[in-house]
Amino acid sequence: MDPTDIARWQFAITTVYHFLFVPITIGLSAIIAGYEITWLRTRDERWLRLTKFFGKLFLINFAIGVVTGIVQEFQFGMNWSDYSRFVGDIFGAPLAVEGLLAFFLESTFLGLWIFGWDRLSPKLHAACIVLVHVGTLFSAYFILAANSWMQNPVGYAFNPDTGRAEMNDFAAVLFNKVQLVTFPHVVLSAYMTGAAFVVAVAVWHLRRARTDADRAVYRPAVRTGAWIMLVAALGVVLSGDVQGKIMTEVQPMKMAAAEGLYDTEAPADFSIFQLGTLDGEKETFSVKVPGLLSYLATGTTDGEVEGINQLREQYRETYGSDPGAAYYSPGDYTPIIPLTYWTFRLMIGLGMAGAALALWILWATRKDRVPQGKVVLAAAIALPLLPLFANSFGWIFTEMGRQPWAVFGLMTTAHSVSPGLTTTEAWISLITLTAVYGVLAVVEVRLLLTWIGKGADELPPDVPTDSGEDRPLAFAY
Repeated sequence: MDPTDIARWQFAITTVYHFLFVPITIGLSAIIAGYEITWLRTRDERWLRLTKFFGKLFLINFAIGVVTGIVQEFQFGMNWSDYSRFVGDIFGAPLAVEGLLAFFLESTFLGLWIFGWDRLSPKLHAACIVLVHVGTLFSAYFILAANSWMQNPVGYAFNPDTGRAEMNDFAAVLFNKVQLVTFPHVVLSAYMTGAAFVVAVAVWHLRRARTDADRAVYRPAVRTGAWIMLVAALGVVLSGDVQGKIMTEVQPMKMAAAEGLYDTEAPADFSIFQLGTLDGEKETFSVKVPGLLSYLATGTTDGEVEGINQLREQYRETYGSDPGAAYYSPGDYTPIIPLTYWTFRLMIGLGMAGAALALWILWATRKDRVPQGKVVLAAAIALPLLPLFANSFGWIFTEMGRQPWAVFGLMTTAHSVSPGLTTTEAWISLITLTAVYGVLAVVEVRLLLTWIGKGADELPPDVPTDSGEDRPLAFAY
């Protein structure tokens, strides 16, 4: 294999793996903050037990997420040095702000939240977890700003003397129109994922609860989690609709590839299921919704959607006939059609399935009912996996649909790889990191299952509600 292929596989594996933790971290931090604020207002110990219980699970997920995320930045210098040299002036700025501002905000107030249960006043302690969540949002915003620039480069000028793209408008990078729609879409999907995790854990414990006190703890978690899932799912749909139209405007090839649309159509149909020849050039069978692709791309059911063949000719005229990779034929600026087609549908389908399951769980737990049966248990276990995998497939579609570009219209992926990277070096790093991540996966699952199994601890009778005493710092977990 070419070093570029191996480097791409490594980045894909490590990035998709890392992003399994990100939406849970964002979503759980918001829900835990909501639980603690509710306890602060009601002094109902059920909410405090839920805060402490899911706080433990949040910390496990946060720790593994931090470890796996460190690798991402090192890869830019190790495997993608030509990319880093070309865009470092722009790409590095939002990532630096993320590290210096957002991550330090998260980690500082998370430390205060962990150790401050017996030291800080209840209001100040609740404020700490709120600020942790704000930190996760800042972190997501700056990272997504960097990624959105790759999708739609703005606020820069090319310097022919240095051969680099140089930033001349930081505000344009931060408020890129792709960024403004991607951020709410990603955050809402994270809320959906975190809520699904809460519902799954709470349903499992609700079925096992032996006392009314325990059932009174887990039932609110099931209900609030399911409602958050439904509201977030609605937001994901609305933001995704806007995102599709922006994507068609700045990356029309990605939208055409999402449907496997080879020739321009008006109106354009959207296929729920489609089969074609092995080369993907010809459709053999499909189930279509008339005019839906036109609506997704243009906002009208009869709008024109450009096809792959027509866009390929435009790209050849604009960018030349060589996309810079041996495995692309001359002038072929087309991503892998089957991959973009199915990841787009899996993203949508799994997200909708998760929302449907949340609605069903709300129905099954109405009027103090405790759902029983293997079907309920299977649904609860599957529930967090649906939005989690929808997130992953969405990112695979986003990044693979941009190919062969690393930065759309400016730099191809083949021209981004480190020139001195050998096949042996690439294989060593790929195998090593995959093995390490495999071990971390085992550690993560084992820790989560252990602490989930223990459930929400009962509170001691002397739970502090005031910070008047001069108590030493105490580790809460």
